[in-house]
Amino acid sequence: MERMQKSPQEYMRMALELAGQGEGKVSPNPMVGCVVVKDGRIIAKGYHEHYGGFHAERNALLHCQEDPRGAELYVNLEPCCHYGKTPPCTEIILEKKIKKVYVGCLDPNPKVAGKGVKILRSQGVEVETGILEEECQVRNEIFFHYVEHKMPFTAMKYAMTLDGKIACETGDSKWVTGKEARNQVQCLRSRYRGIMAGIGTVLNDNPMLNCRMEGGRSPVRIICDARLRLPKDSQIAETAGEIETILAWNAKAAAAYHNRTEEGLAGIREYLEQKGIVLLEVPLKQDDLMPQLDLRQLFQSLGERSIDSILLEGGGTLNASALRQGLVQRVYAFVAPKLVAGAEAKSPVEGEGIPKMKDAVKLTGIETAVFGEDFCITGRIGKEKPCLLGS
Repeated sequence: MERMQKSPQEYMRMALELAGQGEGKVSPNPMVGCVVVKDGRIIAKGYHEHYGGFHAERNALLHCQEDPRGAELYVNLEPCCHYGKTPPCTEIILEKKIKKVYVGCLDPNPKVAGKGVKILRSQGVEVETGILEEECQVRNEIFFHYVEHKMPFTAMKYAMTLDGKIACETGDSKWVTGKEARNQVQCLRSRYRGIMAGIGTVLNDNPMLNCRMEGGRSPVRIICDARLRLPKDSQIAETAGEIETILAWNAKAAAAYHNRTEEGLAGIREYLEQKGIVLLEVPLKQDDLMPQLDLRQLFQSLGERSIDSILLEGGGTLNASALRQGLVQRVYAFVAPKLVAGAEAKSPVEGEGIPKMKDAVKLTGIETAVFGEDFCITGRIGKEKPCLLGS
């Protein structure tokens, strides 16, 4: 049993650390941690362990080492006050006679949004809000974005050389960065609910797009493939029965391509669906003088499927389209101390480009981290908040 009174901020940081243990396991729910303190002693801890399971407060209060009557409770997100897959957390807080609740930040979910705090106060529980508020919001930046916009929070990830190339002119790209940086990418894949790439990346690299980290969770694979060109012998197709896979396609574009083949569109659709691939039809949008999938429509459809976040690991064309349509919230740029040169070597963001430097897309809340010989720069697009890189 831990003794020694700490400050509310110190207890809240403990709650935040606990919340992080639910990363990759609770989406589209938020990550929440809870610490229960009585007479300067921590008598219980808990966190939201998996989607559909008890929330942090209930997990903590059901495992107290002593009667929590009169105790203080620290939680990084406002306690819920509605019935969902589990009973409301306000209910057990009142039942256990908690004296005071410290809340990191309010829940943006309209079903809560201050109502949890109001209920507790109306029943005589003292509530203090805004403890490490910004850090608590950052911990759940995905959840906050998803609740507000009903679309996935999207992070663009790429690895490039010091001269800005993601591959040599020959197309060779294995490997731009070293093992340590690639291990960090596996952590990101486990963190995000979906991973997206274009068919060009699949045709060039034949990737698995899975999470190879011990204890990690493979994201839903989303391939932008308007003409349904996914090779039957690709790793994506061969493992679709094991890893959830969505192909975003367009019937008109696919028909024009496959009607010239012996198998035809009906045959390829049947084959892909038998493999376990979900075919999600998306309208086309004119982009860079050529028709491409309407990414905004695609993202809205993915949001409706409870995919709250996407790690964008596409090539330069897909990255440019996502940026242009305002669909990217964060960037992870892994940079290797290498030079490969080549005027035709691919860069991470292509497309038409921005004509004036003053109009460049700017990142805020910049953080850097070193992984082996490589380093990573990350920041938000339009948000001056840190991301707790690697936490």
